[in-house]
Amino acid sequence: MSRGRPWSRYELIIAMNLYCKLPFGQLDRKTPIIIEVAQKLGRTPSSLAMKLCNLASLDPVLQERGIKGLRGASKIDREIWQEFHTNWEQLGEESEEHFQALFDNVMSEENQQPIQGKSKRGELIKAPRNQPTGATEVEVTAKKRIGQNFFRQTVLANYESRCCITGNPIPELLIASHILPWSIYPEHRLNPHNGLCLNSTHDAAFDKGLITFDENYRLVISRYIESFLPDETLELNFVKYGGKQICLPQKFQPNRDFISLHRQEIFLS
Repeated sequence: MSRGRPWSRYELIIAMNLYCKLPFGQLDRKTPIIIEVAQKLGRTPSSLAMKLCNLASLDPVLQERGIKGLRGASKIDREIWQEFHTNWEQLGEESEEHFQALFDNVMSEENQQPIQGKSKRGELIKAPRNQPTGATEVEVTAKKRIGQNFFRQTVLANYESRCCITGNPIPELLIASHILPWSIYPEHRLNPHNGLCLNSTHDAAFDKGLITFDENYRLVISRYIESFLPDETLELNFVKYGGKQICLPQKFQPNRDFISLHRQEIFLS
């Protein structure tokens, strides 16, 4: 193995996939998933960790926070970064296909999720109620699952597997929630900036427009919920957090324009 071997587009797509799923603090050669992926790529963990830090240097959100990756990102690094950010739907799905194929679609249990809670469950995406029939439908469903897996892992990892409103850490109760609906905005289905980590109750409320967030990411409660007050359950689950800012991730912060559209188009003010 040559240390000077150039990085191929295939390898960089896998590296970018991994970058999306790991907090900045875990871009280290000792991180288990980095070790495992590096071995399968025929590279050293140090080489892969360095590439992830090169990608981090291109992240404007980290730059604004004064967090710097390694300088030296190459032209192709920048091209891959731009490809992802201009076409999350295609690159998210493509990178996840490559990532899963790298493990022959069977990853070690401890590395199913880059960020582990107390739960050891690796598969957290529910199967569709109606199973697909026919080769074309099966293929479409498989691709949809692959995209969902990328989006969920990326969103949960960047929120440290905690609900951004309540701090709930139980993986089975957490949803990678879309700010702009999946069905209406297909171009943003896999965009991490269109994701929030919410517990199932607040995900349902957000999806139905019962809650939203203001321009400073503070929780706003609808008049519909307020019409049920006073109520102890609603006080604990909603009123308690009203006006408070959500916990923001280090990377892929929710897009303010997406939040604004949610307030305008979905929220029941």
